[in-house]
Amino acid sequence: MDGAAGPGAGAAPEALRALSRRLRAQEEEMELVKAALAEALRLLRLRPLDRDGGGDSPAVPCSPALVSRGTQTEMQEDAVPSLGPAGLSNGPPGLQAGREAPGGLPSEGCSGGTGGPGPPGVLWAAQPPAHVDTPRRNSSSSSPSEWPRQKLSRKAVSSANLLLRCGSTESRGGKDPLCSPGGPGSRRSNYNLEGISVKMFLRGRPITMYIPSGVRSLEELPSGLPPETLGLDWVYGYRGRDSRSNLFVLRSGEVVYFIACVVVLYRPGGGPGGPGGGSQRHYRGHSDCVRCLAVHPDGVRVASGQTAGVDKDGKDQGAFLCVVDDSNEHMLSVWDCSRGTKLAEIKSTNDSVLAVGFSPRDSSCIVTSGKSHVHFWNWSGGTGAPGNNTLARKQGVFGKYKKPKFIPCFVFLPDGDILTGDSEGNILTWGRSLSDSKMPGRGGAKETYGIVAQAHAHEGSIFALCLRRDGTLLSGGGRDRRLVQWGPGLVALQETEIPEHFGAVRAIAEGPGAELLVGTTKNALLRGDLAQGFSAVIQGHTDELWGLCTHPAQSCFLTCGHDRQLCLWDGEGHALAWSLDLKETGLCADFHPSGAVVAVGLNTGRWLVLDTETREIVSDVTDGNEQLSVVRYSPDGLYLAIGSHDNTIYIYSVSSDGAKSSRFGRCVGHSSFITHLDWSKDGNFIMSNSGDYEILYWHVAGGCKLLRNRYESRDREWATYTCVLGFHVYGVWPDGSDGTDINSLCRSHNERVVAVADDFCKVHLFQYPCARAKAPSRVFAGHGSHVTSVRFTHDDAYLVSLGGKDASIFQWRVLGAGAATPSRTPSLSPASSLDV
Repeated sequence: MDGAAGPGAGAAPEALRALSRRLRAQEEEMELVKAALAEALRLLRLRPLDRDGGGDSPAVPCSPALVSRGTQTEMQEDAVPSLGPAGLSNGPPGLQAGREAPGGLPSEGCSGGTGGPGPPGVLWAAQPPAHVDTPRRNSSSSSPSEWPRQKLSRKAVSSANLLLRCGSTESRGGKDPLCSPGGPGSRRSNYNLEGISVKMFLRGRPITMYIPSGVRSLEELPSGLPPETLGLDWVYGYRGRDSRSNLFVLRSGEVVYFIACVVVLYRPGGGPGGPGGGSQRHYRGHSDCVRCLAVHPDGVRVASGQTAGVDKDGKDQGAFLCVVDDSNEHMLSVWDCSRGTKLAEIKSTNDSVLAVGFSPRDSSCIVTSGKSHVHFWNWSGGTGAPGNNTLARKQGVFGKYKKPKFIPCFVFLPDGDILTGDSEGNILTWGRSLSDSKMPGRGGAKETYGIVAQAHAHEGSIFALCLRRDGTLLSGGGRDRRLVQWGPGLVALQETEIPEHFGAVRAIAEGPGAELLVGTTKNALLRGDLAQGFSAVIQGHTDELWGLCTHPAQSCFLTCGHDRQLCLWDGEGHALAWSLDLKETGLCADFHPSGAVVAVGLNTGRWLVLDTETREIVSDVTDGNEQLSVVRYSPDGLYLAIGSHDNTIYIYSVSSDGAKSSRFGRCVGHSSFITHLDWSKDGNFIMSNSGDYEILYWHVAGGCKLLRNRYESRDREWATYTCVLGFHVYGVWPDGSDGTDINSLCRSHNERVVAVADDFCKVHLFQYPCARAKAPSRVFAGHGSHVTSVRFTHDDAYLVSLGGKDASIFQWRVLGAGAATPSRTPSLSPASSLDV
């Protein structure tokens, strides 16, 4: 067999190459034949129009082709009636725009890519395509594979002055997009006129967007940074669901805590924030979610650590900082605060470490606690001199006492003893004693700690311990939500129970006088005392957020998410107005233009209409069994559009007060789930986006009909602009985007700027319209997760943004050009940064 293959081994490849060359030559000949045939058909169809004087003509049952010279689309003016304002087309300077109009007719089954915008440059006026009543649906359907075919067509131009372009129908059953009406959900080809559209690609898929007739050149569109900027005005929420030891009171009286990537300094009550609103300052220097805090003994300086390297931290009398990272080995390190240098480092344990701290009486003693352990560390570098720093560990022995699963917290007593709170609800007292001679301490430790007392304090875990200025102890329970004050000998003196809707106690801080501040597991910050009880001063959601809408006439907004809570927020008073348990996940919401009711879409296909004053459900409807991604009232309040993941937009007629609704129709035609939609200013049309990057237009008042000619909608004005795909906003997309990088978009009511929420924890501000590729933006950080939604308030004074997994709500003040950040929300600068 080997011998038989040898003699002819070189002939076969040569034969294949010859066949390939012949095939390419035949393909070129076929392209020339197609181009000539298309020109002949065009000339035949023009003659009846010439005899009629160029009057109105019936829709031709075949696809329009573009016949052009070079890159300029051409046709005699009398061949096509003038329809509306002029479009745009690329062409040579010598071209007389008034004599040219796009048109032409290819044969059925022709193939080719959708027309692109042509090379960048001046756009020349041209007439719009004929037969605007032609029933076609325009969707992008070209691919890079069409480019060689376009090059072959240019060869035909040299001999016949033709350039044939038509959409591929191979994937649509071989039917001509105009000859066959097809079903409402069928896919259509897009026939672009060169110079009247722009094209972008997402995941390799082309998306064609038509240029409004009022834009003569893309160069005249705004291209710089917007004059407006944003200043962080308020942060709603507190991270208590999965963090601890994260609430402190500074010497200034400010309360310091964190959420997302922001460290918040909050001054309760009074101040410029309004009655009961207080004021906030923010530090936004972190690049990932903040997870831990420690306050310097001077009550002024604060250390914070983020997800990318720190788990818990603490410090002694101010010279040193102790840090435990979140690696598998939970490395324990000691730092010189003034120099920013690492003095010592050692592997602590493979188990979770939940708390760390220096003894206030002895800077050489460090304690860590966590999963089933309490470790006492002796640090030999008390002088801070590098080179002679060692860390030696002694493990706390539980002896006859049951070893708990977790020890989340501890405090140091003035006499040197240590109190720990554990997952069994016990408070253990650890006393210092001489080392057992049979078990000498490592590293020369002369003393060790042992349990000297135990007190059962709570049902369930103890999450927080706080030593008060008067020497009493406060403990906060998880399961029982009790806050207990203990006297000497762990005798209970006083207690109170935190209301269930606030969750369990997560952290405790002592304020001025008898005032206490309590952080809870449901991300609330409470203020009060044991005698009078507690009320919330900061509240937030506890799970991923998606739904957001702003009131049409007031500075308030509504949010909903995976925690099944529907919350109305007062943007002026910076407080929660009311909340409601939806029993299901809320994903989208919108106010009726009257503001009297609000519609909320759920993840089960249900949608509710609630009275904003009484909070009563006035309507409860189910459309399909897929989640709802968008609900939107028309600007006149007569219709409600509901976009579902079953690829359908449901339209309802709405009463004047918004309380009653009835099914009006369905918009069926998308081939993927609905992501965004907007109403036209007259309330008759809808623009929608879908998960496969389609842009479709619907005539709702005309019976929810799909407008198959998207070119007709290029000049339509939209009451809102939240669709992420469209000519006016295509410049917001970054290079190399996979189509999911932008989650939400919102145009301001004055139509000057557009805000964007991206998948990289950032909020962007662009000029509007943003129709230039690679448009610059102002970028604002602070969220620690993908930003899921952005909305402007009714007067454009504020922008509200939602974090996804971080469950944060940011209220940004919109500032004019050259304006400074308001004094009520000054930013903070770090004194130093340690790369752990």
